[in-house]
Amino acid sequence: MTKSSSRSKSTFSDGSLQAAAEVVKRVGVFRRQANAILATHESAKSRIITLEDSYKQLKSLSVKQDDLIKQALRCTENELYRAAHVMSWAAFMDFLEEKLASDLPQLNARRPHWNVKSVEDLRDIGSDFQIVDALRDVKLCTKTEEKALKGLLNKRNECAHPTDYYPGLNESLGYISEVLRRLESFQKKW
Repeated sequence: MTKSSSRSKSTFSDGSLQAAAEVVKRVGVFRRQANAILATHESAKSRIITLEDSYKQLKSLSVKQDDLIKQALRCTENELYRAAHVMSWAAFMDFLEEKLASDLPQLNARRPHWNVKSVEDLRDIGSDFQIVDALRDVKLCTKTEEKALKGLLNKRNECAHPTDYYPGLNESLGYISEVLRRLESFQKKW
């Protein structure tokens, strides 16, 4: 096609823009369909998209918690599976600490030796295991939930410290998914 006349140049540009817009539209449709298909396969990175959909359903996360969950998802996309475990647990702990700190009189009544005055004090008190124990003490979780949380914490610790545990895509997606389900469950209760 020649561009000798201004009329043919204008037609060429308009047709190209329409064609490009159509290609972009079709690529988007293809991408969504391909991700839906690939998400059903065990080792497909497209499964992360399913997690992102679950994540979008969560409500009232702080900016910090939101960022930590997003970092966990990015770690998974980049095959940094141990880091993904650590980041998702960090978001979860921030959520739990904020909740515990919202009722300091009750926490201090159950744990008088802590003498917590702020969420920062709570974070400095001790280990994540102690925080989970405190959740049970103030009746914010059941014994079964406490055991499940300690299981998640143990898995996080395997990833955060030198061990022979090297999770893959499936383990990381499962872990983050479990953290998101627990967050959602606690949000509904509180």
